[in-house]
Amino acid sequence: MSSSAPPVSQHHTPRSLFAEPGERGRQLWRAGGEAVLAAVLVLLTYSIEWGIDARLGLGWPAVPLGAVGVALVLVRRRYPVAAVVGLAALMGAVPSVALLTAVAAHTATRQLRTPRRRFGVLLGAAAAAMLTCAAFAPVLELGSHLFGLALAAVLAVATVVVPGLVGTTAGQSDRLLRALRERAAAAEEARRLTDSESRMRERSRIAAEMHDLVGHRLSLVSLHAGGLEMALLKEAPELRDEAAVVRRATRDAMQELREVLGVLGPLGGDTGIGALTDATGTRADVEALVEESRGGGIPAELVWEGPDLDARPARVRRAVHRVVRESLTNVHRYAAGAHVTVTVRHAGERVEVRVRNGAPPTRPPLTTGLGSGRGLTGMRERVALLGGDLEAGPTPGGGFAVAADLPADPGPGAETVEAAPDDGGPVAFDEPGSGLSVLQRRIAGAVTGLLGLVGVSAMMLFGVLLVNHSRYDLAYRSPQPPRVGMTREQVQRAVAPDDPASRAAAAGREPPRPGSATDCLYPYAGEKPEHGRLELVRYCFRSDTLIAIDRFTVPLVTEPHGGRRTHD
Repeated sequence: MSSSAPPVSQHHTPRSLFAEPGERGRQLWRAGGEAVLAAVLVLLTYSIEWGIDARLGLGWPAVPLGAVGVALVLVRRRYPVAAVVGLAALMGAVPSVALLTAVAAHTATRQLRTPRRRFGVLLGAAAAAMLTCAAFAPVLELGSHLFGLALAAVLAVATVVVPGLVGTTAGQSDRLLRALRERAAAAEEARRLTDSESRMRERSRIAAEMHDLVGHRLSLVSLHAGGLEMALLKEAPELRDEAAVVRRATRDAMQELREVLGVLGPLGGDTGIGALTDATGTRADVEALVEESRGGGIPAELVWEGPDLDARPARVRRAVHRVVRESLTNVHRYAAGAHVTVTVRHAGERVEVRVRNGAPPTRPPLTTGLGSGRGLTGMRERVALLGGDLEAGPTPGGGFAVAADLPADPGPGAETVEAAPDDGGPVAFDEPGSGLSVLQRRIAGAVTGLLGLVGVSAMMLFGVLLVNHSRYDLAYRSPQPPRVGMTREQVQRAVAPDDPASRAAAAGREPPRPGSATDCLYPYAGEKPEHGRLELVRYCFRSDTLIAIDRFTVPLVTEPHGGRRTHD
């Protein structure tokens, strides 16, 4: 049973959560490998943080939050902005995802093209990290909000700003390299087109040379063969067939020449100088052309007015030569026996060439088989290149006239000289499809990424240690030291929170508490022990009012805070 539903396209590329827009394939294998690496990074960072301060580890809630961080880093290519901002916010509560935040920040800024978007993403991610860390610091018993803000600032710089700047540089480098590749490809295509055009022009020059040189000679051979055939009709009839063979062979040669000219291409502007000499276009040269036509049975005469052209540029003399020769060739073809007058007038800065023939004694056949149709076109283009004019057409008396008016000394730009085609090799650029180069780039990218993560880890570790060692100077010391009569809230803002290790060290070794005390606070002892004894401070409260401050020393029963506890 047929269905009227439209056919489904077979070339639809599915959109993947793990690939950036425009990237083909679902990339499941890459996502699986990245998930394993991300989990290893989270566990490694968590263990380092636990070694620095056990309170930096969130405990069991860190497991689901770490899984959320792994999921965000997997979709960073598809949703770069959401991934980096989400991981930065998550880093404020779970610092163990800090390295994942660095990876997402690098990817996001590398993909984003506009500076405004990159700046906005980095600023938003840094702000999210600082706000969440400052808010969760008291909850995690890391310290006050001020300490959380300082810790977040260090993490934001190490895992958001620095990787973001590196990603920006890498993205600009990628786009520049891509633009250079496209420009190199465009230049290569332009060079190929230029070479093709140069070849076409060269073919055109060859066609014009064959027409002007070979065609003229074949026309004369054909005319002489025709005259010989007519003469042998009465004198030696047995040789007439041989003359006819020569004439037919000449006609076939002209036909083949016409086909070759069609293959080589249209007639170009300049026909070159390969077969011409220094005498081309001078008075002696033109006289030789006229005398050659007389020998072919054409009553021709030359009228030369003015000085010779031997002092004029070669391109002007070539034009004069071609106009006279092509005009005489046309007379041989279409007006055999007609009287021809060749006039060359050289006056001042102009050269005029006129070739005029009268009506032929006998009407020529409609088709001789000797014409190629390129003579007048070539003359007109040659004269136009020099800045002159050419007129050709029938005269009222039944003849034909060709008149060319040329500048005697055309400027340097009057005739374009064809530039030699570039014989260099193709433009070399890196082919992105090369298998070896792709493998090399992937290995280099992996090594660079590993080194980058090591650098970010070093910066983050140094910053966390620095902030952790100065946490009480930054967060707990108050311009107003604790004194009897303060409220519990005022004391907690001025000192560190209650420390279980300090409380355990004071157990059984502290002085008696005041009788009216309801509870006591044992802040973390940040000073180094001296002579095997640790100085502790105890703040005792009655309800919410501070009633006693006791300082005492106890034997050292634990290693510095955060290490392994070993009792005596």
